[in-house]
Order: sequence, then C-alpha cells, then structure tokens
Amino acid sequence: MRRILYLEPVGGIAGDMFLAAAIDLGVSPDALTQALSGLNVPGWKLAVSRAVRHAISGTHLDVVLDAKEAHPHRAYADIRQIIEAATTLPERAKARALAVFRAIGEAEAKVHGVSIDDIHFHEVGAVDSIVDICGAAVVLELLGDPEVHAAPPPLGSGTIRVAHGQMPIPVPATLELLRDVPVRFEGVGELTTPTGAALLKVLTKIGHPPDFIVEKVGYGVGTKDFRDRPNVLRASLGRMEAQATEGLWVVEANLDDATPQLLGYLVERLLEVGAKDAWVAPVVMKKGRPAHLLGVLVEGGLREAVVDTVLRESTSLGVRYHRVERHALERDWVEVETPWGKVRVKRGLREGRVLNAHPEFDDCVRVAHAAGVPVKQVMAAALAALTH
Repeated sequence: MRRILYLEPVGGIAGDMFLAAAIDLGVSPDALTQALSGLNVPGWKLAVSRAVRHAISGTHLDVVLDAKEAHPHRAYADIRQIIEAATTLPERAKARALAVFRAIGEAEAKVHGVSIDDIHFHEVGAVDSIVDICGAAVVLELLGDPEVHAAPPPLGSGTIRVAHGQMPIPVPATLELLRDVPVRFEGVGELTTPTGAALLKVLTKIGHPPDFIVEKVGYGVGTKDFRDRPNVLRASLGRMEAQATEGLWVVEANLDDATPQLLGYLVERLLEVGAKDAWVAPVVMKKGRPAHLLGVLVEGGLREAVVDTVLRESTSLGVRYHRVERHALERDWVEVETPWGKVRVKRGLREGRVLNAHPEFDDCVRVAHAAGVPVKQVMAAALAALTH
C-alpha cells in the first residue's frame, strides 16, 4: 500500500513549519529529538506548542538554542561532515538531508557566481536550520516513507534584510531553487524561505496531487501572523486510492521524429511489458508537421512500466495518461475441427449469447501451411464449424 503525504503551503513553508505539521499529524517530538541527538552542534531543544492563525489551530515549533552561536556560518563541507557523523540519523535520512543542503548550496553558488565549495551558509548554516532540515528527513522516516506531493508555494513580496543586506522577496536563492516547478507570486512578506523551498524541491513533487484517501490532517503554524491568509502549512497523510493503481489507463505520446522501424519495435516492446493493446495513428501537429500518435491501453499496475518503456525506447520527452472505463464481453475459447486440422476460436459472450467469434490466427496459419491451403480458407472453415 502506497502512503501519500500532501503538503499545502497555505501561508508558505519554512523548515519549522514542516516539522510542526508532522508533529500535528502524530509524529512524536521525543522520537524526533532522539533521532537528531547525534548531531554534533551546540545545545538545542524543540519547543512545541499550540497556536492559532486566522481561526485555524495547529502545532507551532521553535528550535530553541542554549546560546546564540558566535559563528553560525558554515561551509557545505562542514555541514556534510556533521550529518555524516551523526550516528542516530538513519542512512536514508542522511542522504535526503545532504541532498537538501546541496540543493541550497548549488542555488547560492549560482546566484553568487562561485563554486559550491566557496559557499558559506549564513542563516541556513545555523543550528536551527540544520535541525530543521535533518528533522524533515527524519520525519519522512517516522511517517513510514510516504510519497510526498506539494501544491505550488506562494513566494510573497517586498524586501527582507539578510546577511548580505536588503534583498527582494523571494530572495534569489529561493527563486533559484524553485526554477522549473510551479509557484505562485502572491502574498506580502517572505512566505517561502530558502529552507522551505529546498525541502519542496528535493523531497516533493510539486503540482497536482494523486488521488488518495486522506486519513490524517495536520497544521504546522508559522511564527508570523499575515493579514491576508492563515500562516499554516497543511499536511494530509493517507493511502493511495485503489483505483489510482488499478483499472485501465491510456498512455499517449505525440511523436514527430520517429522512424517506422522504431515505431514498430516500440509497439512490440509495449506488448511485451504487459500492455493490453498498443497502436500508432497518423496525426498533424503544429506548423502542419505530420506525426504519429502512440497510444497504449494498460492495467494500472503496469502503467509505470509502460511509461518507462515509452520514455526509454521512443524519442518523446514526455507522456500523458488518463484513466478509462471499458465494457468488455465475457470471453472463452473453444476448439473446432476443420478439414485440415483443429483450430481454436475465441468467443465473445453477453448473458450467455455468442456475439462475436474470431479464429486464433496463429492456429489458422499453422494449419494452412501444413495443408498448403490459403489461410483465409481455414479461417472461414473454422467459423463455419463453430455455427454447426
């Protein structure tokens, strides 16, 4: 059973909001603290409380430090060493946390025009941010490693003072992190922080959620209180709806640069991986270009295998798919005797009445070759034998 976690950054997203939403879903703060206890960083603790924003109640979390760090700036190599040395962190959580920090480092390097090795994290290198990011990776383990989806985040507007001085909102690193994914340019103030943006980019699929059954809902409450919206991150946890992985699907792709040989091979491969049917139809695309429409009918459990085959074996850069319904006749096989040998016939029935019948072509070819007669003659004889 596939678990789904769907994040809705109603008031944006920050690292502490992610942890707060998970705790509101039922993650134990003690279990989270225990998993993070191996981080070799100055003293900290999680302060969990209830809070309300625009009449929505949820969990608020602060990472409280024993004392303000004198030098919170850390290089990527320093942070990597801290995470790799944390014996209490699960290996998968380490890998996810490192991927988030690397994404932030690459974004900062791009913005500043330097190498990632020359980047020194300022706010993101502080203890509370290290706890937030490693905590987010741990949370996914404590929630059972769900598949994470997220709605497009609001980025906010205005300016904010950071280590480099006054900056536009969203700050350059946030916008760089969220390139190539859906976002919303709305709201006042910093709604999505660099940490929040990195968590979304690395740990989630941003866009429309899959069909799933919601079992729990949690709200992570941010520190600020915005006038135009509740500053909450809503998290819905559930399981994949049965129909999302079952039933019939049509997978399609438009191909305007595939050779006939490639198309023929592709149809054969799709049938080999389990497609119920596959076809190629001529179409005309933009600018009057002749092309082909590849279509595949597949059971939901094999949909991903078909998608992978199309992307690997064709020239397409993407596919689309949608669920379909089908009314199929009952089917059975009968064996009939022709003057040249036995042939199987597939019958289509409805309420016990035979509505269609088709001789098995391979059987007809085999019998025709052996007897030296036309295959169409064997097919006609098989159908005639069926009606007698």
